[in-house]
Amino acid sequence: MKLKYILLTLALFVSIIGESQEKAVLTLTLDETIKLAQSDAPNVLIAQTQLSNNYWIFRSFEADYKPQVSFNATLPSLNRTINQVTLPSGSVSFIPQSFMRNSADVSITQRVSRTGGTVFASTGLERLDIFGTNKESSYLSNPITVGFSQPIFGFNSFKWDKKIAPLEFDLAKRNYSENMEAVATDAARLFFGVYIAQISVKAAEQDLANADTLYQIAQGRFSVGKIAETDLLQVEISQMGADAALSRATLDLQQSTENLRNFLGIKNAVDFNLIPPIEIPDFGIDVDKALEYALKNRSEILDFERRKLVAEQNVDRAVGENGVDIRVSGRVGLSQTDLTLAGAYASPLDQEQLTLSLSVPIMDWGKAESERQIAESNLKVVQMQVEQDRINFEQNIRLRVQQFDLLRTQAKLAERTYEVSQKNFDITKKRYLIGKIGVTELNIAIAEQEKRRQNYMNALRAFWLAHYEMRALTLYDFMKSEELQREVRF
Repeated sequence: MKLKYILLTLALFVSIIGESQEKAVLTLTLDETIKLAQSDAPNVLIAQTQLSNNYWIFRSFEADYKPQVSFNATLPSLNRTINQVTLPSGSVSFIPQSFMRNSADVSITQRVSRTGGTVFASTGLERLDIFGTNKESSYLSNPITVGFSQPIFGFNSFKWDKKIAPLEFDLAKRNYSENMEAVATDAARLFFGVYIAQISVKAAEQDLANADTLYQIAQGRFSVGKIAETDLLQVEISQMGADAALSRATLDLQQSTENLRNFLGIKNAVDFNLIPPIEIPDFGIDVDKALEYALKNRSEILDFERRKLVAEQNVDRAVGENGVDIRVSGRVGLSQTDLTLAGAYASPLDQEQLTLSLSVPIMDWGKAESERQIAESNLKVVQMQVEQDRINFEQNIRLRVQQFDLLRTQAKLAERTYEVSQKNFDITKKRYLIGKIGVTELNIAIAEQEKRRQNYMNALRAFWLAHYEMRALTLYDFMKSEELQREVRF
């Protein structure tokens, strides 16, 4: 964020000094453009928000598996009603009752992920006040109670959550690094979009100036009868074509400038003075190294594992939730009651409770077996899909490395052919000016120069985009020999 404001401040300062300028001019290299985009561009803010959301989801998951301490109280519960009461004689009568109950307890609960059960401990106190003619207050204490609840054969969701949730958070962190590299690739694409549009405008302006000069010369030659009218018309058509090309190039530049400005999150109107990386760096990418870093850093690898774990979880759920369900729960503790608070804690009595519950499906018309077969079939499908996706992933890395080497060669070749076409145009133009060749040969040289220029610009852009795409695919910068996994702090 600081880089963005520094650059914009400098651009504004320059625009104020230059009174003739209507817009601030921002000078950027490709590297600076990418850093600016990765500071606080809109796409980056979205990626950061997504990562922050995943972080808090993971924090919530971690909290679920730590001891949960809670305080519960009823202060007070007042009851003044006429209730139906069974008397000692066995008869039933409606008797007015008036009492107030106050209670408080503190409990601690802990999940046990390995077994899928829970254990707890609590302490509590309750006071009962009876109103009316026989006023009385009494206390019920539970100094300590410990217990557990444990399924025997049921589905253990705790175990699977402990496996999948940390994997999903790691996946989110890798996705964040990949999103940042995707921002770098998009920034490079928009950078070259503006740069090529700027070069096209300059070339179109030069072409128009050349066309104007040639048209004036052609008019002079036609007036003295040295060229035919058809040649003059060809030169005039070339001039009109050059003027139309300049208009198109100017419009393309305006659009590409707006695209880059919006992508960088710059709200003020600016013009860009871009400094492109003309030199093609001489570094190679080893296929095995690229594959090693891709398998180590990319989110797809974790996603392959997550997909298989989710499918295995569904099989376990289909078996656990449709079979015999046995649950054991129990608690032990101390308890006492008395008319006084001190007496309620004197010589407490022990209390025990043990419950065994059993649920056995007898007839489900094949529902349990169907769900199990579906889950197992889905698991096999996922395993085959993951295996095929992994093969495709590795093949894509190898193909991209081969393409990168080819694009480097093409960029160097395009640069050389562009230089040759420029020299050829200069020679052809001089020959035309002295009357050695006609307008047809000149137009061929102009068209060849423009073609080679476009080829060179496109090859240069393709090479650098391939470089940043390789960074995104491997999260490794082979030019700087450094990893691109981003340190995430919250």
